[in-house]
Amino acid sequence: MAQPKRQLRTLERGILCLVIGVAVLLGPRFLQGTRWFEMVAGAYLVGWFALVLGVALIVVELVKLGRKRE
Repeated sequence: MAQPKRQLRTLERGILCLVIGVAVLLGPRFLQGTRWFEMVAGAYLVGWFALVLGVALIVVELVKLGRKRE
């Protein structure tokens, strides 16, 4: 019974990382002219890392679900 909770956490973490990555990468487009612009624009590497990590976590979860169905 603990196994489904763990899978949901991995999928949720993947989606959350994906959302954070997209927000950091698209943030400077919406924050132009504010003091947050420089901070968010300087964190583009963090945004790419979060985006790649989110995709990887989602792919791992989908592979696990695919193996269980076989």
